[in-house]
Amino acid sequence: MRLCLFQPDIPQNTGAAIRLCAGFGVGMDIIEPCGFPLDDARLKRVAMDYGTSVAVQRHANWEDFTEARGGGRVILLTTRADLPYHHLAFQPDDILMVGRESSCVPDFVHAACDSRVIIPIKTRSFNVIVAAGIVLAEGLRQNNLLGARP
Repeated sequence: MRLCLFQPDIPQNTGAAIRLCAGFGVGMDIIEPCGFPLDDARLKRVAMDYGTSVAVQRHANWEDFTEARGGGRVILLTTRADLPYHHLAFQPDDILMVGRESSCVPDFVHAACDSRVIIPIKTRSFNVIVAAGIVLAEGLRQNNLLGARP
C-alpha cells in the first residue's frame, strides 16, 4: 500500500505525509508540480529525520505517475465521493491518493481513479494528511499490514 500526494501545496503537509508513511512503513508518491520548491534540502527539513526511511517516488506529472504506478488501484479520498472509506475492501497494493490542499484534483484525475471514498464526518473535511492517516490505517488493518510497535 502507498500514499500519493497530487501536486501538494503545503510543505508542512508533505512533511507530515512522510512521517505518516514512515510510521506505517509504506511508500509514497508525489505528483508534481508542487506549490513549493521540492528540492532535497527542503524535503529533508519538512520531513525531519523520517525522510530517509520512506521510499518517495517523484513523478513530473500525472502521465508519468500513471506509467510508473504498476498494477495497484488508485483510491481517491474526496468529499465528492459517495462510498464511505470503511465500506471499501482495500487491497495490499492500493495507492491512496489525496489532492491539492487548495483544489483537490482535476476532473480528469478524479475520473481516472479506480475508486473514490469519503470519510463520513459532520464537518466539510479534514486536513488531507489527517484524512490520509484515517483511510491508510483502515486499508492496512483490513489487510493485516499494521505493524507492531518496536
